[in-house]
Amino acid sequence: MAEAGIRKGAGQDELERLQLALDRQRRLAEEKERQLERYASDLRETFKAERARTDELHASYLATVRALTNAVEARDAYTGKHAERVAAYGLELTRRIDPELAENPQVEFGFLLHDVGKVAISDGILFKPEPLLPEERTLMRRHPMIGYEIVRDIPFLEDAAQIVRHHHERWDGAGYPDGLAGEQIPAAARIFSVADTLDAMTTDRPYSRRVSFARARSEIAAMAGSQFDPAVADELAHVPDSRLELIRAGTG
Repeated sequence: MAEAGIRKGAGQDELERLQLALDRQRRLAEEKERQLERYASDLRETFKAERARTDELHASYLATVRALTNAVEARDAYTGKHAERVAAYGLELTRRIDPELAENPQVEFGFLLHDVGKVAISDGILFKPEPLLPEERTLMRRHPMIGYEIVRDIPFLEDAAQIVRHHHERWDGAGYPDGLAGEQIPAAARIFSVADTLDAMTTDRPYSRRVSFARARSEIAAMAGSQFDPAVADELAHVPDSRLELIRAGTG
């Protein structure tokens, strides 16, 4: 009997020891869970703060880019808001063709700054109502390289600089300044080329009256594979007129 009592007492002690060990492990697990929750909360707050700083920085960059754009457009009353319209057309197409590319803020910056190089072109050439002479045309064709030189060394405009440089390249290689062809041309520059032509055709200018979106689409489609990337021209055909009208009105 005494022996059985000893065994029972020893078994009870072992159970109590195990119970204490389990309680200790449970407390440790609960403490680790609380620590993880605190870490997760800290990470969320850090992410929110970083996102806020990023948004603030982007807003600052965009304000700077718009100021540069406005300085260029102030020279030409006829093109009023051309850069903002063409950027909006371009972003609409980019979101449809390559949503990831559209997330890069430098794409919008490049669209807005495409003509920044024209600050170095004289008014006599820039606003000449008659056709340009060959030497004047040569000077005008320098504006993409001039613009590229202006923005290429600005850290937040490195990608945008490629759009500025290549927005007059052609799908068939007959464009300038580098004579790139097909997919050698940066994707954003290929998209911009279509958007730029769309805005030029559907806006009144001193030398031409605007045409309908349907007419502009038709003419751009006719130049797909020569001047324009066929995929971009095809995507334009799927953008509703109502959407383009909103963009042109500045409400899209």
